Amino acid sequence: MYCVVLVTSKDLDEASAISRKLLEQKLIACSNIVNGVNSFFSWKGDIVNEKEVLLVLKTKEEHLKVLTREVKRIHSYETPEIIALPIIYGDQDYLKWMEEVL
Repeated sequence: MYCVVLVTSKDLDEASAISRKLLEQKLIACSNIVNGVNSFFSWKGDIVNEKEVLLVLKTKEEHLKVLTREVKRIHSYETPEIIALPIIYGDQDYLKWMEEVL
């Protein structure tokens, strides 16, 4: 199964480093980086508002365990967001390309 993984990070440098490492290891087919995400969340009893960067990663379910381990190893956050969503539809040419590069 193909999936999209969402990961937030503190800045563009960290997001780029994570993307490059996962691409080098063939754990993702591609990464989109969305700058300027305004995140609100509860953390250690406080409500926090932070500017973050969102990574949108495309991969296969079979890579999630190693991908998660690598993101946690590189990431600066104590508990990084790593959420995988199934791709319920994808253009066959795009999915074929993903299969070739993963």
